[in-house]
Amino acid sequence: MKKHIPNAITCANLFSGCVGIVFAFKGELEIAAYFVLLSGVFDFFDGMVARLLHVKSAIGKELDSLADMVSFGFLPGVVMFQLLKTSDYSSEYLPYLGFIITVFSALRLAKFNIDERQTEEFIGLNTPMNTLFIVSLPFIAKDYPTVIGSSILLLAIVAITSFLLVSEIKIFSLKFSNMTWAKNKFKFIFLILSALLIAFLQFVAVPFVLVLYIALSVLHFKNESSKIK
Repeated sequence: MKKHIPNAITCANLFSGCVGIVFAFKGELEIAAYFVLLSGVFDFFDGMVARLLHVKSAIGKELDSLADMVSFGFLPGVVMFQLLKTSDYSSEYLPYLGFIITVFSALRLAKFNIDERQTEEFIGLNTPMNTLFIVSLPFIAKDYPTVIGSSILLLAIVAITSFLLVSEIKIFSLKFSNMTWAKNKFKFIFLILSALLIAFLQFVAVPFVLVLYIALSVLHFKNESSKIK
């Protein structure tokens, strides 16, 4: 029975992503964002539970990627589609460029499945973090409608995030093998600063959190590399 628990959690991730997509297509992007957060919680715990119960399996790995493709691949593409649809450049074809994020998310997940370097770290931006950034944009638009309503900015975001998804930039995972400061100082710094940013700025903090995540990852791996030398 216990071997099915992690897969059930993964299926909950998938289900949550499907519901989020429905709301995103209806234009209720803020509700869709909350379902992304819920999917993220399920995505975090499925692997943890599998490790705790010692029931990791090949089907679990494949199911996880399929669920992520929906929740963190298709869903952010739909959100960007809706944002471009209401942007300052009126064109019936422009919004479809939002699904470039979906395409590159698929490439990212396929690459992750066959890349043996990504057992303890990421090569390229992970899809949940990218999705969290994309779904934060409708919230930011409340305070900065002209900025987020710019089609040029939105297309730039599509291009930059798509590049980051398949880039060779090393990104640390937030999974902890131990809780020592020496081994995890950059992760702890990231979590502390992110919590402070979110506490003060709420969803507006997410773009800064993304930049912080990438910057601290670069410093972390640069530090690790210097230790080896």
